[in-house]
Amino acid sequence: MIPADVALVQVINRTATAYVQNAPTYITYRERTHVSSNMGRTEDVNRFVQVRQADDYAVMQDLPQGAQRMGQAFPIIPYFDPLAGFSYSWFANLKRIDITIKRIEPGLWPMPAPDPSVNVSIPYISFWAPSYMPDSSDAQPHFRVVPTPSLQQGYLYPYDVVVDPQSGLPSHLELRFVGDPTSIALDYRTIEGHWVITHATYSAPQHFGPMNFNVTSDTTYEDMTFPAAPPDPRLAGTPVPAPSSSP
Repeated sequence: MIPADVALVQVINRTATAYVQNAPTYITYRERTHVSSNMGRTEDVNRFVQVRQADDYAVMQDLPQGAQRMGQAFPIIPYFDPLAGFSYSWFANLKRIDITIKRIEPGLWPMPAPDPSVNVSIPYISFWAPSYMPDSSDAQPHFRVVPTPSLQQGYLYPYDVVVDPQSGLPSHLELRFVGDPTSIALDYRTIEGHWVITHATYSAPQHFGPMNFNVTSDTTYEDMTFPAAPPDPRLAGTPVPAPSSSP
């Protein structure tokens, strides 16, 4: 097997290429979000979402017959390449979830050309230290990534990356932050040629007055379609999307 850092960069580049080349215009789906805390309380948010992918602007219907709202797709748009980088804010408790996410257009990492005269090499990535997990194979790499000392506190890194052997794209990503217990886990499938999230879990500590507790938001995406025309007339314009919130 080739060095893990080179193999990981190849996966990142392959994912970026597929993400840009196969971007859908619109996405519709049903999502079921279950919010829980280690204090024993739970809350459920279920919605039908229709979203314009380019700027993440959505029409959302609370299910079964609740309110309708517009803004960023709730909880996060399923067309999302976190390996390209992103910025976000996410607050969750058992009464409300507030999410703002800014996706970054992926680019390709430059790969050095093979040089037969080279007899010594150094790691390609200075801020991550990838390695293969024991269940890795050439067809289905599984990477464990830890940050090097050069990665500063609070920076994001892809802790766990599992690659689908058919598509060559990640089927599972777990993202962590240096010095922060927050974690984001995303499961992916390729549906009608589009690499999309089918399950997402966000876990983070929260603070309210003297109380410290952990909140987990678990979302399943179902019944996903990719219309070529706006599924709702309000998605045909170009308004600026706003942060998405639960009730």
